[in-house]
Amino acid sequence: GKPVPGFGDPKARVLIVGLAPGAHGSNRTGRSFTGDASGGFMYPALYRAGFANQPTAVSRDDGLTLNDLYIVASARCVPPDNKPTTEELNNCQPYLERELEILKPKVIVCLGRIAFERIQRIYGVRNSAWKFGHGALYQLKNGTWILCSYHPSQQNTLTGKLTVKMFDEIWSKAKSLLEN
Repeated sequence: GKPVPGFGDPKARVLIVGLAPGAHGSNRTGRSFTGDASGGFMYPALYRAGFANQPTAVSRDDGLTLNDLYIVASARCVPPDNKPTTEELNNCQPYLERELEILKPKVIVCLGRIAFERIQRIYGVRNSAWKFGHGALYQLKNGTWILCSYHPSQQNTLTGKLTVKMFDEIWSKAKSLLEN
């Protein structure tokens, strides 16, 4: 697969960090969470929260715009078995670091444990009290908030591990953190 770049509002204060492009979604469309089930769960939530102008994302030219939100992935290419290796994550980390430098987000929403661990690594967080869990919230020394969510993959949404209500609460929390 080809690398999939980040996208969204260049003045965004909220950054979503996902895992990697999906083989049948982002890899095909060239835009994260577009044309797959994870995006089919995520974009309606972003729309309800006011971060997206429409509840669907099917292609790069479908008219979707993000408001105060930018989306990136920990790995930029589709990984084997949908799980990037440490080497792949390390190879892609400079892109994520540069996006963080440019955007300087106020809130980083980590979709899944791997994204959370990658953000901890980039910021040099070595705090054993920082544990991944849905809704977990931490603040970096620079004031940036880290908000954790289960990834909106079908293995989480179809099993009820992540519900619409739980996901909507993440975006409500992200918005409230912007207001403080």
